[in-house]
Amino acid sequence: MRSQRTRGLLLHGVLIFGTVLAMFPFYWMVVMATNSTSDIYQFPPKLTFGSQLVTNLRNVLDSIDFWGSMLNTVIVACTTTLLVLFFDSLAAFAFAKYDFPGRRMLFGILIGTFFLPVGLAIIPGFVIMVELGWVGSLKALIVPAAANAFGIFFLRQYIHNAVPDSVLDAARLDGAGFFRQYLSVVVPIIRPGLAFLGIYTFIAAWNDFIWPLVVLVNPDQLTLQVALQQLNTVHGLDYSRIMTGALLSVIPLIAMFLLFARNFVSDLAKGAVRE
Repeated sequence: MRSQRTRGLLLHGVLIFGTVLAMFPFYWMVVMATNSTSDIYQFPPKLTFGSQLVTNLRNVLDSIDFWGSMLNTVIVACTTTLLVLFFDSLAAFAFAKYDFPGRRMLFGILIGTFFLPVGLAIIPGFVIMVELGWVGSLKALIVPAAANAFGIFFLRQYIHNAVPDSVLDAARLDGAGFFRQYLSVVVPIIRPGLAFLGIYTFIAAWNDFIWPLVVLVNPDQLTLQVALQQLNTVHGLDYSRIMTGALLSVIPLIAMFLLFARNFVSDLAKGAVRE
């Protein structure tokens, strides 16, 4: 009993230390957002909250079109997430449960794209956007990201293990076609997988920086991450203003996670015990 108690205390101590270590960067960002730049440069570093948050917020809102950029980011992130969930789940269902000519070859090509550097597609992608006339438009961010190899691979494995063939056979005997099976059988079963992929895709689209920086040449169509980059000036870095902008940009992500975390965890638990 004593050794088990000691082991439990050590385990909880390690977990608490890991949690504090993981949360410290966010805490440090809040501290920097509430202090002035001169306070940030102090040594030893100031680890307590300051009184400059309102001033820093005003400086950020005066420097960039924050709300317009946030609206653009919300449009891109929400639209991209919905398209990814739809197209990736359809493709994953076909790969997992249907046998068609070239399936193995196509899935092998899909897996092969994981080995290609992301930066390799920037120049060809930009040339395509120029030919389509989409440079400077949010379409250049949404359409290329409407499906991705990771989502198809992840949902394919999920559907292969979670959706019984017998249930699909029963649906076919009842006259259900491909889309009827997809909507009535597959989607309800893979809700936990869709929830994870949705959160992952939304965060990735919200935080995307390199591709929007390349393709968004219209100042009125900037996403939030590109707009925040404008807070860097040639005369120096105002860390208080930069960290305030970063804090404002991360608040919607935290709110989204808190809003959907309970349903996500409950659905994941249901998927774990589903037979």
